[in-house]
Amino acid sequence: EKLADKITLFEVAVPRVAKKAQAGQFVIIRLAEGGERIPLTIADHDRKAGTITLVVQEIGHTTKQMSSLEAGQGILDVTGPLGHPSHIVKDKTVVVIGGGVGIAPIFPIARAFREAGNKVIAIIGAKSKALLFWQEKMQKVSNELLIATDDGSAGHKGFVTDVLKEVLNKEKVGLVVAVGPGVMMAAVAKVVPQEVGLVVSLNSLMVDGTGMCGGCRVTVGGKTRFTCVDGPEFDGHQ
Repeated sequence: EKLADKITLFEVAVPRVAKKAQAGQFVIIRLAEGGERIPLTIADHDRKAGTITLVVQEIGHTTKQMSSLEAGQGILDVTGPLGHPSHIVKDKTVVVIGGGVGIAPIFPIARAFREAGNKVIAIIGAKSKALLFWQEKMQKVSNELLIATDDGSAGHKGFVTDVLKEVLNKEKVGLVVAVGPGVMMAAVAKVVPQEVGLVVSLNSLMVDGTGMCGGCRVTVGGKTRFTCVDGPEFDGHQ
């Protein structure tokens, strides 16, 4: 299903992955023999149907190839669920932020926080209204949904950080979780005070997804971590 320009939703039948999938985890897929491996966050799962949902933005060779697949066609490898699930707190006001295609991975995280009894304020942002998706899905798992677009075609004209500042001023926020482009997460980290928890999801370069190749090294709090096995979520303040 085409969600927006160059953004496609896939429902993939992988019962064993669907059975174990939790919010915050990802899979590594390979379309065909000799193809590159790419990490994709699990945007939703249906244990009964045995399916997972992947939302993919066309950027490189494999994602462009993937977007040309038709219903009924197959993917050679789907390895997962990988990475640590999101750490779900209780009895807090949690702000979840999804930027661009990051709206997809933030959805199951928002749902998990809401189901645990937290007050969930969701902020989603994109360059324009045409690139926004899943507003209704996000509304259902949030106490409040706020929207920002760079061009002002939907919600606040500006960045998700503008909206976040307003929320932080009026609410006693316990935790902020941000998923999206690196520049967006870095901007969010500058806005969130040290005393408020901050979690970001790092989608670094990955190959095997099991900690063997070392391609996904990141420095967190001065220490080397591997996104695939130590993450993908880390303390944004670090």
